[in-house]
Amino acid sequence: MLQSQTTSLRNRLLEGHVIPACPLALNPDRSWSEKHQRALIRYYLAAGAGGVAVGVHSTQFAIRRPEIGLFRPVLELVASEFNTASNRDSIIRIAGICGRTRQACEEASLASQLGYETGLLSLAAFQTDADDVILEHCRSVSEIIPLTGFYLQPSVGGRILSYAFWRAFTDIPNVVAIKVAPFNRYQTIDVIRAVMDSGRKDIAIYTGNDDNIIVDLLTPFSLSSANRHKSASVFIAGGLLGQWGVWTQKAVQMLSDIKHARTLPELNSHWLRTNAALTEANAAIFDSANHFAGCIPGILAVLHQQRLVPSVNCLDPQESLSPGQAQEIDRIIRCYPELTDIEFVEQHRDQWLR
Repeated sequence: MLQSQTTSLRNRLLEGHVIPACPLALNPDRSWSEKHQRALIRYYLAAGAGGVAVGVHSTQFAIRRPEIGLFRPVLELVASEFNTASNRDSIIRIAGICGRTRQACEEASLASQLGYETGLLSLAAFQTDADDVILEHCRSVSEIIPLTGFYLQPSVGGRILSYAFWRAFTDIPNVVAIKVAPFNRYQTIDVIRAVMDSGRKDIAIYTGNDDNIIVDLLTPFSLSSANRHKSASVFIAGGLLGQWGVWTQKAVQMLSDIKHARTLPELNSHWLRTNAALTEANAAIFDSANHFAGCIPGILAVLHQQRLVPSVNCLDPQESLSPGQAQEIDRIIRCYPELTDIEFVEQHRDQWLR
């Protein structure tokens, strides 16, 4: 990528956006529905999302299996939708990248060829490796595509990564952002402190903590260290979230309102109430009661209710809604209609499905 293109990408990321983690649209027989996959991308862009991440956890890592063979087709289809969108020049195009170094570099090369601007780099394949090994892996991939780091919670395949790791990661020149998704306050602060201590102002921090979205986005982080006094507050710029793969229009409005709230001298308690409501909604959708076993089917269940995907099926027949999860999602929709965008989808769905 040219330096001017990387600069543009950095600037757009730092503005702060709603970036949905895109699910995979499957028919009832578990075949891929290209029609509904296109509709999802059209929905996200019409709702005002600043970008979309594809090939990530929500898209199902199994798309990479040779017998399934959907990694390239999905990335190609989504890229084609980006290229025909009216705002194609401003869309932040993110591709998930997985595996050990050889696989990750191959995926990064493909993503770059297809026009993706940054790779969201999963480190799940490095469960027991030393930091130096992982950092060398990151450097190798960064030579192919600008990197978005990814702190994934251990309960869905991530691993604990120290402050020292993240501080070293921020020294990689081609890092443009970090998605913080450990679902843990201590580990979230480790990443933010590492970015602040690096002195770099060109790395955007995005929340992936679907259990604490609003507080993450509202908090002014003023952290100090042995070699740096407290400085101007740093905010998490935006969110790259599975939760924002549903009810995206309301998420866009919410982020806009949060950016305004950051400028006010006092925090309105409305935001704390809304944070609690959104966290309760996420608990149902992500199936926290069952250690997130039904998180991807939960996202699909909401989209299926809105007739944006043709089923709640995953590629793995064993991956399904947990007992009682559908009822919990229905309860959330009844209790918190202000979080949903049912009317918006109803008005435009047929247009997106053409």
